[in-house]
Amino acid sequence: MAADKKTAAAQGSWICFEDEAGQILRPPRGRTWARRGHTPVATVSGKGSGRVSITGMICLKAGHRSRMIYRVRLHRGRKGERRSFAERDYARLLDAAHQQLGGSIVLVWDNLNTHLSHAMRTYIAARDWLTVYRLPAYAPDLNPVEGVWASMKHGLGNLLVDGLDALNATIKTQLKRMQYRPDLIDGFFAETGLTLELT
Repeated sequence: MAADKKTAAAQGSWICFEDEAGQILRPPRGRTWARRGHTPVATVSGKGSGRVSITGMICLKAGHRSRMIYRVRLHRGRKGERRSFAERDYARLLDAAHQQLGGSIVLVWDNLNTHLSHAMRTYIAARDWLTVYRLPAYAPDLNPVEGVWASMKHGLGNLLVDGLDALNATIKTQLKRMQYRPDLIDGFFAETGLTLELT
């Protein structure tokens, strides 16, 4: 990662980490309080298909407020519907990040097949303001966006919603709250053990 940081500093770039997550209607398991001997049980019908997919970026630059940029996509389980983000979706996210951040980007992401595809390589090559590095395989602990997903899923623990739109609204609310807390974003980055200082 030191080489990535030096690249970002040399270019005056933002260093951005990207990752994906998803949530179905079945809530993640959570903890709560109850009277002894009366375990609370939240009944979930399990009916309904679909998924909320999220892609997010944590963007950092020394001397600037940390930023979080994300996109949400609904998959309603229709025949032939793609269940994940496509190359074009990632290209739009990166273009939006470039506009919002107002500078060049050093992107760090994992080895997802969509990230490695020919179409994605073509999109990347067409953007001279973008430099891309891949995380080592099986190293999610180096990606601060994992902290965003953990915090989001903690907030969804035992949540009962009546449909995909309600789940989508709840997820967006959680992400928006995090988005306006740069101290929290800095905490997710600190958990990786990485720093922005050059040695």
